[in-house]
Amino acid sequence: MNMFTEKQKGGKEDLSKEQNKIAQGTSYNGDITSEGSFRIEGKVEGSIKTSGKVVIGKTGEVEGEITCENADIEGAFKGDISVNATLALRATANVNGKANIDKLSVEPGAVFNATCTMKGAVKDLGSDSKRSKGEKTKEGQTA
Repeated sequence: MNMFTEKQKGGKEDLSKEQNKIAQGTSYNGDITSEGSFRIEGKVEGSIKTSGKVVIGKTGEVEGEITCENADIEGAFKGDISVNATLALRATANVNGKANIDKLSVEPGAVFNATCTMKGAVKDLGSDSKRSKGEKTKEGQTA
């Protein structure tokens, strides 16, 4: 039995829990694609695409495009951000650009100068499925 074949039988690893870090004092110019999450304390110019979470720390600066599952911003962001779940803006956050998100959490003190589009289904408030039994319809019949 080979140890490499056993690992393959176990299925694909969940790499979204892996942490990538761009430390304070580091600058990166270009595009990054990863299955792991990111913590940015330095400066990034370009795009970041990940199926994980992106955290921009207090000293972090990102200018460009971010596509991710969740985002937590304490530092500065300028550009387009697309978050499949929750965008959390901490009190020290400074966000400028466009945001396409599912949920938004903003702490007092955060700066959010962005055109924001919320994902999610539009709920139909006039749906017949919400009528209770015995409620009369317009025709006088019981629903």
